[in-house]
Amino acid sequence: MTKPLPRKIAVMGAGSWGTTFAKVLADSVADKGIAVQIWARREDAANEINERHTNSRYLRETKLPANVAASSDPQTVLTGADLVVLAIPSQSLRQELAKFKEFFEPGAVLLSLMKGLERGTDLRMSQVIAEVTGLPAEQIAVLSGPNLAMEIAREQPTASVVACTDSDIAQWIAELCSAPYFRPYTNDDVLGVELGGIVKNIIALAVGMCDGMGMGDNTKSTVITRGLAETTRLVLALGGRLDTLAGLSGLGDLVATCSSSLSRNNTAGRLLGQGLFLEEVNDRMSQTAEGIKSARAVFDLSRAHNVEMPITEAVVMVLEGTLSVENMAARLLSRELKSEGERH
Repeated sequence: MTKPLPRKIAVMGAGSWGTTFAKVLADSVADKGIAVQIWARREDAANEINERHTNSRYLRETKLPANVAASSDPQTVLTGADLVVLAIPSQSLRQELAKFKEFFEPGAVLLSLMKGLERGTDLRMSQVIAEVTGLPAEQIAVLSGPNLAMEIAREQPTASVVACTDSDIAQWIAELCSAPYFRPYTNDDVLGVELGGIVKNIIALAVGMCDGMGMGDNTKSTVITRGLAETTRLVLALGGRLDTLAGLSGLGDLVATCSSSLSRNNTAGRLLGQGLFLEEVNDRMSQTAEGIKSARAVFDLSRAHNVEMPITEAVVMVLEGTLSVENMAARLLSRELKSEGERH
């Protein structure tokens, strides 16, 4: 049975990616009479979206479609929404969901745009959603891929992956976010899609550190390639699929995040490589660099499953102050020699 069009789409979070994805949705459903409403934590942000159709703090003067509105009241935004898009910092998800869930419509589908592991539990965002809301897997989906928000806001062509255990729901979401400049594919490997989007942030921190220290393209290419190898080891150990990591949410997202100056994680790593302390980096960043928040959780998860992740381990050591940025490369290069194809 084909799922009917949603009456309304709620986007919970008015940061750069949440606002950009609201634009994607609004452009996609413009001729279908579906309202798209953003929940903004700050009332002044909601007012700007409603009055000027901009969110200048994150997207400068990018104009939002006329069918996008905003409110700082979560109940107002969630009432009547059959698709709820979650675009808030991953470490805030649990506490925010506890406030939101009473306003979810029966049968609403939740779509996560977040790329992080919850610290303390090492849970992926879809797992946190399931635990807090009690919703079945077929009502929880994730979206990942090379999603640099500013490029998409400028309508530069990109593609992404919508993953859900229910292929019909994944297709339903894909049809709702298929804008002329945004091409969604579908996948049922939720674990692989999520982990690819999580670990690439940590690898991007490492690449940024190399940038900050003035290292060349050979070094960065090595970190990206070996970063994909350790991401793949973790995904396979947890039951994900190899083909997922070769796709948009694996290799595609990794390349974009590691190579772009628009990447928050690459930027944070570059500042660390230039000698700034972590506190100084956090002060300079206007948005969350998820790799900083998730690195320890990813490393703990790898150790729990006996998966060797040397780049992730080195990044964690730098973030926690037990390894200097200058000594990171020496630590990685001094590891035992082995075949490139070894799993461990």
